[in-house]
Amino acid sequence: MNLFVLNGLLALGFSVVLGEFSVSGFAAGFAVGLLALWVTRPLYDDNSYFKRLPRALGLAGYFLYQLLVSNLRVLWDVVTPRQNSRPAIVGVPLAARTDLEITLVANLVSLTPGTLSLDVSDDRRTLYVHVMFMDDIEAVRGAIKDGIERRVLEVLR
Repeated sequence: MNLFVLNGLLALGFSVVLGEFSVSGFAAGFAVGLLALWVTRPLYDDNSYFKRLPRALGLAGYFLYQLLVSNLRVLWDVVTPRQNSRPAIVGVPLAARTDLEITLVANLVSLTPGTLSLDVSDDRRTLYVHVMFMDDIEAVRGAIKDGIERRVLEVLR
């Protein structure tokens, strides 16, 4: 059984035993289940779950930070009388190869205000992104490659 599913079942069982059906009760049960699985990790063949979970949390934290910063940047552009936006379409070379990796990168880029994934090239090596603030093309590419894409690949590979 997948350790993530098992951890979710342990969290659900923890919530049922305590009678605490809330997000905080489930989160506490998830933490207790993670601790129990970590203690018993020699019993499992694949221990990648214990490496991927912190990376997934890091991806979520990074995305939330980028979401906040880009929201503030777009808000500032909207409320100030002078428009600072310089829209452009950028081709970002991808290291992601599978459908899941490409889809997750493209969707996280699109969910961030000020950017929108437009298309993937036919050879699946370039993601075309519309950016609202084109300051430096290499900085935009680097932010997507070293930010979102790198973290997605760390979680999925």
